[in-house]
Amino acid sequence: MKPEDLERLVTQTMPFGKHAGTLIADLPGPYLNWFARVGFPSGEIGRLLQLMQEIDHNGLSPLLDPLRR
Repeated sequence: MKPEDLERLVTQTMPFGKHAGTLIADLPGPYLNWFARVGFPSGEIGRLLQLMQEIDHNGLSPLLDPLRR
């Protein structure tokens, strides 16, 4: 994980699916957990979703608040 990855979580939106257009940092926990069960997409978006799932699962989401604009 790099510091810029955390910034991307609060600036990049989900590009597809039920929550398209939602910031990755704002995706619901159950949706992130679903990806953890069935598999994350390949590429950058999958890596960011996996990072966000770990942050959410461990209750660390408030750490992203200072990065929000």
